[in-house]
Amino acid sequence: MSTTTPTPEPTPEDISRGLAELERHLADVAPVPPVTAPAPAPLVDEGETKRVRALRAEVAEAHLLADLQDDDAPLLVDTPKVRKLRKRAQEAARLHALGQNPAMRAYQASRMRRLLVTVAMVSLTLALAWSTAGVQDFASEGADMWSPGWVFAWLVEPFMSMALLVVVGARAYMGTRGQPITSKTLTRIEILFLALTLGMNAWPHLPGVAEEFSFSGLVLHLIGPVVAVAIVTALPIVLAAFANLDHGRLTGLTYSGNTTDPAKQTGAPVSALIERAQALIAAGELPPTPSAYKIQRSLRCGMDDARAVRDALNPAND
Repeated sequence: MSTTTPTPEPTPEDISRGLAELERHLADVAPVPPVTAPAPAPLVDEGETKRVRALRAEVAEAHLLADLQDDDAPLLVDTPKVRKLRKRAQEAARLHALGQNPAMRAYQASRMRRLLVTVAMVSLTLALAWSTAGVQDFASEGADMWSPGWVFAWLVEPFMSMALLVVVGARAYMGTRGQPITSKTLTRIEILFLALTLGMNAWPHLPGVAEEFSFSGLVLHLIGPVVAVAIVTALPIVLAAFANLDHGRLTGLTYSGNTTDPAKQTGAPVSALIERAQALIAAGELPPTPSAYKIQRSLRCGMDDARAVRDALNPAND
């Protein structure tokens, strides 16, 4: 019977010797890298001065700049000034397009009409107030100051002015609604009030009546009545022009013949619209004397045709 002799475990010294032999073996078989000689320093011409080096750098910079100048990319970038102008141009274009919109045109016309009516009424009120002093001088007939006749003379012009403003205000309001009042009676009333105001202001200052005639004094007292006459005459004409404005094609309420009503699109005559309006009046859907606005909303026709139907149903009273 044979016995196996156990292998002795390696000691730390044996491991160290083995590693040292392995390193020597690798060092012997590894290739030796070639030794690279250091790059030789650039030769500097003994005649190259500082000016030469600066010129060489300038020429090199010029070549680089010439190559970069061929690139148009910087020219394609908008500057802040260009962007600001483009923004303003786009805003102006949108505002112009919005101004051509029928609804916007109608809105602008409505604002302008309201402004003109307001200015006209304020001017008329001031003109009548200006003539109050002249009317008081005429109506007092030389009465003592603060006497009943002198005090009540100040009320003559105000109550005439208020009556005139009622007539003018009504005509102005109805004109803004597209239904101008063409009554000859109201026209005569306006002429009467304005003639009285003009006469009472001018009479004490006419030649042969005034103790000392002064043309400037006469003109000064006529300014108020003349301005009032001008406004009362011009305001209905201006409002009628606004009422006849054609703002283009609108949906719903229209100011011209534009409409989506099938009968209107086929060119229905006004006589047919009158018959339809009479049928609606008989059915109680329209009042006996309907306005052009109610006719337009009920028949869905143009405002011009609605006015024609209104005039046919409601003859103007003289």
